[in-house]
Parts: sequence; C-alpha cells; structure tokens
Amino acid sequence: MNDNCRKPYSVIMQVQKPTYQQNTGQKKDYLELKRLVEERMQYIHPARIHWARTRSIIFPLLYLGLWGLAVSGWFSTAFLYTAYFLMGILIVLIFLNLVHEAVHGSLYGNKSREGLVLLLFDLLGANSYIWKKRHILMHHNFPNVDGWDTDIEQSAFFNVAGKAGKNFFTRNQHWLMFFLYPLYLPNWLLVRDFKDFFDAGRTIRKMVRIPLVEYFKLFFFKTVFITYVLVLPVWLGGYTLGQAFCAFLVLLFTASVFALLVLLTPHANIHNSFPVPEADRKMPSSWMVHQFLTTNDIRLDNPLARLVLGNFNYHLAHHLFPNIHHVYMPEVTGVIREFAATHWYPYRAYGLLESLRNHYLLLKQHALEMDILEEDM
Repeated sequence: MNDNCRKPYSVIMQVQKPTYQQNTGQKKDYLELKRLVEERMQYIHPARIHWARTRSIIFPLLYLGLWGLAVSGWFSTAFLYTAYFLMGILIVLIFLNLVHEAVHGSLYGNKSREGLVLLLFDLLGANSYIWKKRHILMHHNFPNVDGWDTDIEQSAFFNVAGKAGKNFFTRNQHWLMFFLYPLYLPNWLLVRDFKDFFDAGRTIRKMVRIPLVEYFKLFFFKTVFITYVLVLPVWLGGYTLGQAFCAFLVLLFTASVFALLVLLTPHANIHNSFPVPEADRKMPSSWMVHQFLTTNDIRLDNPLARLVLGNFNYHLAHHLFPNIHHVYMPEVTGVIREFAATHWYPYRAYGLLESLRNHYLLLKQHALEMDILEEDM
C-alpha cells in the first residue's frame, strides 16, 4: 500500500521509517473493499469529472481577473480589499479542487498538464515541490504520527499530537488559536517552506534530496508572488504601500481561516488517534486500520459544500483511495460506510461545528496536560 506513494521519489534513507503491522485478514478486507469501490464506480457517469476539470480554468481566471481589476486603479480602496478577500477564498478553492488532485495524479491523468496546475500553486505563493513531498511521502503514509505527519507539525506554537505543553504558547494554545491561526498561510508561505529547504534537522530533508533547481524556483516564485500582490498595486494602481500591505494581509488572513476550517477537521480531532511507533518502529496497527483510527469525515453534503470543499469532507475515502478523483467520493464513502458497519471498522463522521469543537478540545486537553474528557470515557 505504501509502494504507490514511494515510487516517484528518490528517498535518502537517513532515518528509519515506521512500518505497519501485516495482518492477512485486514489485507483481504482492503482488497474486498477496493473491489466493491471499483464496482460502484462503474455505475457513475464519467462526465461528472468534466465540470471538475473546467474549474481548473474558471478558478484561476477568476483569481487573475480580480487581481487585474484590483491593481488597475479604476476602483476605490474598498474594492482592493474586497478583491483580495475574494482572492484569499479562491486560493483555497484552487488548492482543494485543483492542486490537491493534481498532486495525486487524479485531475487529468496526464503528468504534464498536472505539472502546470502545480506551477499555478507556485504562483499562489506556496512551493509545490516541497508540499508534494510532504503530502505524499509523509502525511498520506503516516497521518497523525508525530514526527512523520508534517500536517500536524505546522508550528512550534501548537501541539496536537499529544505532547504536554512545554512553553507559554502550547500551554495556552486553546485560546491563542483564535489569534495565531490567521497566521497559518503567512507561516506556510514565508517561514515553513524555507525551513523545509534549509533546516537539515527536519525529517523531510532527511527523506528527500532537493535538486538545486528547486532552490532557484523557491526564491523566484516567492518573489513573483510578493511582487504582484504587494508591489504592483502600488506601482500600477496608485495605492499607498500601507493600503497594499493591508490588502495583502486581508488575502493571507482570509485564506488562512478558510483553509483551516477545512484542513483541521478530518485529522486533528480529540476522537482521532495519534499512534506512536514502538521501539522497533512498528506501528500498533495495519495501514488500513490506521486510516480509520486517524481520519474522520465531515457531514456536509450539498452542492455548495461540494464546490467549496472539493469533497475534502469525504476524507477517509481519500486516504484509503488517494488516486480516485474527489467527485466520486460521495459514492465511495457510501461503500466504505456500509463495509465498515459489516466488518466492524471504526468509521466516524461529525458535523462541521462539532468537528471544530473537537479540535478545540484536543488543543485544550494537550495544553492542560490532562484528559478533559476523562469522565466521559
């Protein structure tokens, strides 16, 4: 199961990766589940994916159009802020609906075309190369495993994996989140990417040899992003630097909050497990069971939610079958839910507000160094 994630990359074996338990019965269960999913997908009309591919044109054009109008100088400063607010939302829509699918090779099934989509991610300020490595090599192979899942190690200010609070920030993370979470995207774009490239102590650096050209692309695209969102509004639109900087913050903060509403809820949840490898690096369960224990779905099933979330709310299906495009995930999830009920696997789904509350409780539990749900367990 891990081979598909590992093949495209040359891995530097400087660290011993965790390995999953080999359970023959559960392996047979996974193969049966896969067969049931493939059978169900035969009855889904393939035209459904065409709209998803159309969005790969519409969303970037909307983003470019809003930016062009904003920096033209034809409108008021209020329009600049409004346009950058909407651009922040579009960054997340592009990420969920296009970039995430392209990373898994499920958007077009064409490596060259999906490479262009990843180039778009670079133009949005992120680094597509290092994010692809983090996402495929680490997050998908080891969700919720401390030291291996980069998605639960966004910042030293927060602890979601179960370590006791060690400093002012982690001891107070359950209320500091309301002030620091809006810095999620600035941290990603301006800090985290650079640390992954230059901090030799980070696990991703021990796993991957970064080509020299990627260092050039890192600085080049970061410069392009800062130039068109911050410098060109001053140069072309006649705005003051202060106005352009405020708009820049609106874009980053909007994208941060909107992204975290989606990204936090499927894994960083008080009811999900954060398994710890044994001394021999063996995980306590098989790969399939690990996905069930560390991943939950979000109960949102309407056309708007599907458009906004890119069916990210059907997250267990994505982790069990990452190469299936998200437009098929509602049906795939139905198969998984029925299979889990008949085979006694722990499928879980929560409402969005409940999931956000569960994330808050997770931070509070780890901040207080105690189990705040002890009486309920």
